[in-house]
Amino acid sequence: MSFSPMLQDTFGTSDDVSTTGIATLEDLRRHLQWAIEVEHSTLPPYLTALYSLDPERNADAAQLIGGVFVEEMIHLALVANLLNAVGGQPRLDAPHLLPGHPRTMPHADPSIQLALLPFGQEALGMFLRLEQPAHAGDRAEDDNYETIGQFYDAIEKGLRRLCADLGEDKVFTGDPARQVAGGPFAHTAGRLSPVTDLDSALAVLEEIVEQGEGAARAEVWDGDADLFHPETKAVSHYYRFQELALGRRYQQGDTPDSGPTGEAVGVDLAGVRPLRPNPRLDDHPEGSAIRTAQEAFNQTYCKMLHQLEQAFNGKPAMLGMSVGTMYAAKGQAQSLMAMQDDDGLAAGPTFDYVAPEDRI
Repeated sequence: MSFSPMLQDTFGTSDDVSTTGIATLEDLRRHLQWAIEVEHSTLPPYLTALYSLDPERNADAAQLIGGVFVEEMIHLALVANLLNAVGGQPRLDAPHLLPGHPRTMPHADPSIQLALLPFGQEALGMFLRLEQPAHAGDRAEDDNYETIGQFYDAIEKGLRRLCADLGEDKVFTGDPARQVAGGPFAHTAGRLSPVTDLDSALAVLEEIVEQGEGAARAEVWDGDADLFHPETKAVSHYYRFQELALGRRYQQGDTPDSGPTGEAVGVDLAGVRPLRPNPRLDDHPEGSAIRTAQEAFNQTYCKMLHQLEQAFNGKPAMLGMSVGTMYAAKGQAQSLMAMQDDDGLAAGPTFDYVAPEDRI
């Protein structure tokens, strides 16, 4: 397999461990667990913006953000496959995955702030910062990274070094039965691929970075087909958010420098629920209708995290159950956003962690 030159051309082949912080298998497993937490941290902000939209009045925005969300879920599962492949144990049902908002992306530069916001310019600005491509010359960073791509570059370099030093058979020691596979999924041509060796691991890392930043960090496209616009390829996450911010789609021949020149993207801000930013349980008294609904959502969301953790730890069939639970959480979130608080703002989910002993 020929891996994309995006990493080798940008960062060379230096084995300087100080640029990656990954010198041992335990280092690699720890960073892959961080990657799971990075991928998960994007889900609450994306879901909040998505559910704030009236899907009939904002069909384009709902389609674009919904596709990004599905692909982030795929990325999370792909990283879990990679962690399993190197003998790790993915963890999702843990309080530090839901620390409250606003928050910083895990192990990132403080400039990458995450918040629960309704769809609009502020949310799009946050999403563009979150998906910002790395630039040529940006070095790999295993911690306090400025772009997600730099973080994955550090993982890629550490993985290559360990395979060179120890041999692939000493790195990829995980049980193949713990791998999850599937797809393509709704809204995306992305697939869940098993990871068993260095080639499949590098393919997973390439897929994650290209869907977020664009192929080889020099293109608008992520390399997959666009299920909704078969005449063109899929646009990477960063450039999808640019489409929403600029009100126009990318079309064949467009580049990062040209910007989008295709058909208009319709956005009806009157079709966005006026959501209270970063809602909290203690905004409302115990027993109130809004707080009760928020607590019910948190129960369901944490149930989904538990099912995902089971799916990635020897019970792959639980992945399908987690999808059903996510649809249940969607219905609860939409019901919440139909409720108004005393200030006339729509209520929203708080994404608080519920300890297993407190779950119904």
